[in-house]
Amino acid sequence: MIRVLLRLWDRLSLYLPVGLMGLVALGTYWLVQSTPVSRVPGVVVPARHEPDYFMSRFSVRTYAEAGRLKSEVFGAAARHYPDTDTLEIDTVRIRAFDEQGLLTTATANRALTTSDGSEVHLFGKALIVRDAQVNKTGQPTPRIEFRGEYLHAFLNTDRVVSNRPVELRRGRDVFQAESMDYDNVRQTMVLQGRVRGTLVPVAGK
Repeated sequence: MIRVLLRLWDRLSLYLPVGLMGLVALGTYWLVQSTPVSRVPGVVVPARHEPDYFMSRFSVRTYAEAGRLKSEVFGAAARHYPDTDTLEIDTVRIRAFDEQGLLTTATANRALTTSDGSEVHLFGKALIVRDAQVNKTGQPTPRIEFRGEYLHAFLNTDRVVSNRPVELRRGRDVFQAESMDYDNVRQTMVLQGRVRGTLVPVAGK
């Protein structure tokens, strides 16, 4: 009788590890199925408005497809912000050339420009100057100056706007307004708010 029991125990001991492994596996499966899963959506971290690179005492040039110099930007310091893909420039000076090679310059205490240089926001003692030139019809146009604490220039469309007080000088004529929208391509100027102007008669007329 004892020998029979020993034989049975020997056979059971052979399958005992397999049985224990099976129990552990079943227990693990039950534990996984019974534990509630926390379905927290992925948290999207907003991009911070922090510069990813700096420049000091620099100049940047952009060229048209034909290799023509399109614009040149000088600055005492600059910071690039990747979240808006803009460049903030201290003590800025800009030289821009149109398709005819005519020069427009801009200066300010600070500027914010797009990555392609098509738009420039000028802050603090902003000044934009277009030298006297001859337009497409062959008529001479006088020197034009825009002055203000804020000017927004669209270089590709040759437009200057501002929602703050500005002063416009066209030749010897002077205009002042609380806001302005000047379109050089359409040859239109919209002045709003309290508008004042001084027109100087042309000599001989």
